Amino acid sequence: MDNSAEHLPGIVPTGVRTARLETGLLTSGPEDGEPVLFLHGNLSTSTYWEETMLALPKRFQAVAPDLRGYGASDPGTLVDATRGTGDWVDDALSLADAFGWDRFHLVAHSLGGCVGWRFLGAQPDRLRSVTLFAPGPPCGFGGARGVEGKLNYPDGAGSGAGLVHADLLRGLAASDRDLHANRVSPRLVLNRLYWKPPFRPAREEQLLTAMLQAHLGEKRMPGDKVPSPHWPGFAPGSYGPINALAPPYNQEVLARLMDAPHKPPLLWIYGTDDGVISDCSSSDPGVQGQIGLRPGWPGLEQFPPQPMLTQVMHALDGYQQRGGSVRRLVLPGVGHTPYLENPAEVFPVFVDHLGMNIGQ
Repeated sequence: MDNSAEHLPGIVPTGVRTARLETGLLTSGPEDGEPVLFLHGNLSTSTYWEETMLALPKRFQAVAPDLRGYGASDPGTLVDATRGTGDWVDDALSLADAFGWDRFHLVAHSLGGCVGWRFLGAQPDRLRSVTLFAPGPPCGFGGARGVEGKLNYPDGAGSGAGLVHADLLRGLAASDRDLHANRVSPRLVLNRLYWKPPFRPAREEQLLTAMLQAHLGEKRMPGDKVPSPHWPGFAPGSYGPINALAPPYNQEVLARLMDAPHKPPLLWIYGTDDGVISDCSSSDPGVQGQIGLRPGWPGLEQFPPQPMLTQVMHALDGYQQRGGSVRRLVLPGVGHTPYLENPAEVFPVFVDHLGMNIGQ
């Protein structure tokens, strides 16, 4: 199979040029419907949202772009990691402007959820509602401790592009579609981290295709990295999506989220067996050091596992305490993609959340 996408009936692939970039996107529903913007996660594209888009009632217009750095977005348009998730927020606003949306519903997953936190603090007046599926914490990923995500080291050592396994990068570059149980292949990552085994989605081949469409290179995926005198020996560089998630570039997000004068209604959906966003994530260098997968770990006092789920819960609690409406759906036995793994429970709650906030 090649790396071109096939789409479900009712999903319309198209493209758009905004004031910031040219990108591919998927749409469904009427052009004059209530607008819903979908932001995908890391190593994904808009195709991850197809089933969810089609589950919306006919009064909604669904639009899912390929984010900068992924899929059919312009590969010449780089992610400026020093802005944290800011490039993606501005891209989303530019896309909304291109569609003529004054206000819209935002739906985001994982990396897209990190964009959602910043969006809520920066431009909440543009949002009618927000739904976050398994979002990363507001501070980002790697080398951050405590409920607010303070840095273990000033340079953010242990975060950024250096976290991405070399075998995975080789597999992406080779468009490798095999499982390769003896090494970190793209398909293995999907089936171990993106959902909880033994679940395998009906459209696994298309989701793998989406993963293989990441833009690769030192300034693209995963981004550049710089040496650090601190364990584990690297710090985030200035370009690429993984560096954009690094805590040094996202330290202000939580405070801005808390201080925002307007707080759109928020729905958080999470699976209890999420292997990516948890307090003991297998992708976290603190966890890897603690169990001996990264040698030289300096110990709990200097580099503890990042409590990512606790950091997310702290953000939700603070948002609610400061006047925001927070609805939570926690799904036992579900992994990192609840909307794919358990649509029977997810879709009614999700659609109700949108319906309650039409025109808000």
